[in-house]
Amino acid sequence: MRVRRRTTLWSSGLLAALVAVVLTSATIGPVELSLPVVAKATLNAVGVPAGVSLSTETASLAGLSVPWPGIDVRYAYPFAFGVPETSELIVRQVRLPRIVLGAVVGFSLGTAGAVMQGFFRNPMADPSIIGVSTGAAVGAVATIALPALLPFGLQTAAFVGAVVTAFVVYLLATEDGRTPVATLLLAGVAVQTFLGAVVSFLLLQSGESLEEAVYWLMGNLHGVGWDEVATTLPATVVLFGALVPFARDLNVLMLGEADARTLGIPVEWTKRLLLALSSLLTAAAVAVAGVIGFVGLIVPHMMRLVVGPDHRVLLPTSALAGAVFLVVTDTLARANPQELPVGIVTAALGAPFFLFLLRRREVHEL
Repeated sequence: MRVRRRTTLWSSGLLAALVAVVLTSATIGPVELSLPVVAKATLNAVGVPAGVSLSTETASLAGLSVPWPGIDVRYAYPFAFGVPETSELIVRQVRLPRIVLGAVVGFSLGTAGAVMQGFFRNPMADPSIIGVSTGAAVGAVATIALPALLPFGLQTAAFVGAVVTAFVVYLLATEDGRTPVATLLLAGVAVQTFLGAVVSFLLLQSGESLEEAVYWLMGNLHGVGWDEVATTLPATVVLFGALVPFARDLNVLMLGEADARTLGIPVEWTKRLLLALSSLLTAAAVAVAGVIGFVGLIVPHMMRLVVGPDHRVLLPTSALAGAVFLVVTDTLARANPQELPVGIVTAALGAPFFLFLLRRREVHEL
């Protein structure tokens, strides 16, 4: 009960901070808006599902139009505050999608970082440690540089590249049904290095698309809309919900695999599941936002110093703190006179903080 109370209190506080940061961020831009206007426009955007119907959509696959079943959800909007039309358009169609997607991506990376650090029992671990981000980069840059050879969309190619990379690293590190953590780490480093060379080669072949490819590699949320939110948010919620029940298992794995087996944890099965879920969570985030570093490394560290190492508290708080952190850094990125990729800002803020932890030796403690 005490753990549940701590989780509720910390999560409630971070959720309130996230709401405040989202609303404040939506006031900032070329057109300044007041906080009450933003709050009203945001409430007007809140929809409640009022009905569901089936539809037929078409997807392009290898140049062919393939029919695809779809679901149309009708929404009812309970709020109708009086807001100037231009202000409401700016908030609902321009700023909110980017801010909400930033929160979702930060939520995913914060969660995946906490899981990876517990999984590897290593404070240097982050969501990209087994090459997931680099695999996504290969898929995305290949789509940009060689569009004629890859009929997939950029986000689909990035997601597939990330998932395939995680699976290949797992296969390379697994022998006789066991996946030693050290072997997995080394396999991830080797594959990541090789894929980095592939990305460099593709950049050389990208020609006039070089700027677009480099911009994606820096991580950015520019130009996103509600479609990206609708794709990423459900996956994030489902994967996070699947990870939360394993918080206790992560605590036990921190003691070592031998002790975990003694306490009745199916170690290999649990490791596979944690690896798969956290890799999918990272892939979903990287596919829509590019490579954004330091969120999954710094945020779990920061929350561990504050709430302790118990993953029952650490997982939800790292997720929410990641959302807050990325919304804040993306706001700084787009508030700059020349808009910056958010990956530059997260690295600029994250690296000094990491050095601060290193000097205090907190980085060595899990």
